Amino acid sequence: MALANHYLFEPVACTPESGWEKEQVENQVGNVREWLFTPMARFKSFELLNEWLSKRCLELAARSHPAEIERTIAQCFEQERARLRPVASDFAGYVEQMMRVSSTCLVRVDRNRYSVPADFAGKVVSVRVFADQIRLVIDGQVIAQHGRRFGRDQLIFDPWHYLPVLEKKPGALRNGAPFVEWDLPKAVKAVRDRVLKQPRGDRAFVELLLAAREVGLDTLQVACELTLECGVVTAAVVMNELRRLTAPERPERISLPEQLRLQVEPMADCSRYDHLLGRQHVH
Repeated sequence: MALANHYLFEPVACTPESGWEKEQVENQVGNVREWLFTPMARFKSFELLNEWLSKRCLELAARSHPAEIERTIAQCFEQERARLRPVASDFAGYVEQMMRVSSTCLVRVDRNRYSVPADFAGKVVSVRVFADQIRLVIDGQVIAQHGRRFGRDQLIFDPWHYLPVLEKKPGALRNGAPFVEWDLPKAVKAVRDRVLKQPRGDRAFVELLLAAREVGLDTLQVACELTLECGVVTAAVVMNELRRLTAPERPERISLPEQLRLQVEPMADCSRYDHLLGRQHVH
């Protein structure tokens, strides 16, 4: 019904177990299954599957049309394309359910758990399950998005969701589940390993991550690379490089038109204050 309402068509139901009422629909489904999925193909991702299906469809389209043998299926489709109704907007095909975020900032979908920003722990969010992704929405705003995993008992973390937790517990950076296998850029990892060996290094590196959340991880990577080049690796040096990289540009010198220049510029004469030295006023 959602699909019919979106594209404004009226579905017509058929009698149960009466395939002859559906004309060629069921036969075509069987044909496509035989042409494309026999034997059953296996792929590591939807991207690889779609790429393979695209090639196979082009191969099938090169066959002769069953009704017009002198032309291919692709040629007949190109002639028909001009008469087809254009798609005004895509249909967001997802299954939606309301869930409460756990105290560990997770929601469970199909026996897997996905992280949610820590600010929404304990709140009810809309979980939209697409074929290839999971979107978490609250008040119409997407607060998190993950690639959908198939399987069981998997934990899908986005470490950035847990930065507010690190502000209160910076020690979790070493052994916390979301951060153990965090795939940070090489330069950032090198700086992290050096900074964590220094006094109060946990909190210092967390401050760098908080700054990176505002300016971007790429900027932090450049700052770390510059810090490693100079040889003095501390959080303070990295923060200084970050500020230099993100500092606003100085405004260009304004050239005043000749009409706005003073005809008689004031003279800076400090000697007129010399009479105040050594003199006392008598009242």
